[in-house]
Amino acid sequence: MNIKSLTIYTSQLEKQTKFYTDVLNLEPKYSVNDSVSFTLGESVLNIVFSTTATPYHFAINIPSNKEDEAFNWLKKRVDVLKDGNHTIIDFVNWNAKAMYFYDADYNIVELIARKNLNNASTRSFDQNSFLEISEIGIPTTSIKREFTLLNENCGLEVYDGSFERFCAVGNDNGLFICINKNTKKWYPTNDKAYSSDFEMIIEENGKTYSIEYRKEELKALLLNE
Repeated sequence: MNIKSLTIYTSQLEKQTKFYTDVLNLEPKYSVNDSVSFTLGESVLNIVFSTTATPYHFAINIPSNKEDEAFNWLKKRVDVLKDGNHTIIDFVNWNAKAMYFYDADYNIVELIARKNLNNASTRSFDQNSFLEISEIGIPTTSIKREFTLLNENCGLEVYDGSFERFCAVGNDNGLFICINKNTKKWYPTNDKAYSSDFEMIIEENGKTYSIEYRKEELKALLLNE
């Protein structure tokens, strides 16, 4: 699965715009009164103003050999979130290494180097090393319900986990991180997981889909084949 665009919401658009431009050094793709967009490799992140916005978790893939360089680049700009004393987290089962930070909205943003993708780079790490948005969190009261919709409408399969507490759906390029919000909080901070509204455009097996999560209801629509 490839995430072509992700739309999230913010109640402080000016602060978010300043964070992504001044802290992460990203240049806006476009900006209007109530929204701003940034290119993250093959994906576009849209941030739209809403008075009712709540925090998200999403991830960005980086080259598979760049976790150390990414950490050194990141720690000059933000406080890297820790799990105990660990700042670069080794996900052995996923063959990946990741680090986390807050943006201006206290969204938990993750940079992750997935070794299985074999997308190593020889250039120095900077904001242009962001390859694609690769995860969006779906806090829900029924993981099975969300998986069934994604499976039946988009053909997506379980990557890891189960329907009880945590289930990643998709593949290394793009994952829906479905968690039971009544029993699990966000790693690594134990922040409360909100069922925050979002929209996406994804590609899977040559087909393009619109995904919407609004008021805790997930919808998928085939756009073209």
